[in-house]
Amino acid sequence: MPPTHAVTNTVAPLVGFDAAAADPALAAGLAAAGTGPTPVLRALAVDAGSAQWLEHARLADAHPPVLHTHDRAGHRIDEVEYHPSWHALLGRGVAAGLQAAPWAPAAGPHAHLHRAAGFYLWTQTDAGPMCPLSMTYAAVPALRHDPVLSAELEPGLRSRSYDVDRRPAATKAGLLAGMSMTEKQGGSDVRAIGTVAVPAGSAGSGSGGGEYRLTGHKWFTSAPMNDVFLTLAQAPGGLTCFVVPRVRPDGSGNAIALVRLKDKLGNRSNASAELEYDGALGRRLGPEGRGVATILEMVTMTRLDCVVGSAGQMRAGLSQAAFYAARRQAFGRTLADHEPMAAVLADLTVESWAATVTALRLADLVDATVRGTAPQTGVDPDPAAALLRLALPAAKFWICKRAVPVLAEALECFGGNGYLETFPMARLLRESPLNGIWEGTGTVTALDAVRALARSPHSAEALLAELSTTAGAHPAMDAAVRTLTGRLRSDPDPAAARGLCSLIARTLAASLLIRQAPPPVADLYCATRLDGIGDRVFGELPAGYPTRAIVAAITPVAG
Repeated sequence: MPPTHAVTNTVAPLVGFDAAAADPALAAGLAAAGTGPTPVLRALAVDAGSAQWLEHARLADAHPPVLHTHDRAGHRIDEVEYHPSWHALLGRGVAAGLQAAPWAPAAGPHAHLHRAAGFYLWTQTDAGPMCPLSMTYAAVPALRHDPVLSAELEPGLRSRSYDVDRRPAATKAGLLAGMSMTEKQGGSDVRAIGTVAVPAGSAGSGSGGGEYRLTGHKWFTSAPMNDVFLTLAQAPGGLTCFVVPRVRPDGSGNAIALVRLKDKLGNRSNASAELEYDGALGRRLGPEGRGVATILEMVTMTRLDCVVGSAGQMRAGLSQAAFYAARRQAFGRTLADHEPMAAVLADLTVESWAATVTALRLADLVDATVRGTAPQTGVDPDPAAALLRLALPAAKFWICKRAVPVLAEALECFGGNGYLETFPMARLLRESPLNGIWEGTGTVTALDAVRALARSPHSAEALLAELSTTAGAHPAMDAAVRTLTGRLRSDPDPAAARGLCSLIARTLAASLLIRQAPPPVADLYCATRLDGIGDRVFGELPAGYPTRAIVAAITPVAG
């Protein structure tokens, strides 16, 4: 067939680039904590931009997992079959220590920060495998409520070996943990859980010592092929946390039936199952009736990953949009050379930059809290913990919500091509709402921030002490902090929780940008996010900002 047209003015895929090389926000966030990229992070950044690993991301999303409830002879097997690219992506994350490696006794002073930076980079391939990595990371502080269980499972959870074989946990080179909490009648209201746990001795097994039999259903259990699951059930003494293995110590499968896999908007490479416990064996973690208290630290860590993950998704979309706009021609110039497009990209850059430095600051606070390295002040004996208690739910509320409009605008930079599944933006946009839902929707998270103020009065003073470091740097920032101070020092109204979280997150981000970003970036953020402009669209900026220079600083260069 003769050619009908010449193929011109197309943009090659963004591959063969270093994901950290054009990311000054990442570099600044690490430097602010007194550290920099480790060899592990440098290698991960190169892989995150490579053609090989981005093809793995495409394939894992294009070939979602498949549930096999029975083998061909009719035996119940409850196995989920993943595409090999899923295993490749997840295994690379495990090898980089993105699961529970920071909890090792010999981990360095910035272990959680370095792990967050790696999580941020690897999210930019595909977010699906990040879910089991996050749950494994978060399981460790909960397991430490029981020294025996912790000693048994932590070495495997911290291992950098990816072992997919279905065997008892004690025989494996590496372990992954999951969470099996929510039920159809309760969702985030875990106190409505109906799953029942009875001591195994009274169930006829003749054994005791903290073993129970669990019966009930779970509406969402992601990564159901993980090795152990933290789950909540109603024990005789009330709502209690349990550790439920997929495979029992004798090698037999636990009584866990996978009913179906969820058909989800995004996160398609990751299986999320509805399951039933039919007398499944579990071991109690923490006292009976203290299930919520047992999982609180776990929720903190998964919420941190929601923030880090959303920041990584924003950065992935920004990289794609900036790269495309720098090469696509329209009306005699590249898209990025048109001032309205430069304004849009600069606005997206500022939003992404703010999310990144906030996420890294929160991870640095985790390091300070875990290692006990926070400087002592008159505010609180542990100011890092006090600040984290309030700043984390506020950041989770705000940053995870901002990912959706950021990625929608980044998609629009491609024109109609952005709407095609053959381009990467559709997958990124489909993924973007998830972190705003996981570990508490916006309203649930905002109410948690209000409760933190009531339970930890030092949290407000710790936040204000953090913000005071940039007093006088920008009039809009000073005005916002005065407003925030008044709200924090009055009795917080739960009805205003969302507005309070928004203001906390924006002032914290502005303070970090003033300290860590070039002045035009910090000034533009303050002028557009704190100055009372009201509803606006991306690219609707005050005059006089060096938009092209801001965008040039974050535009990737492909190899």
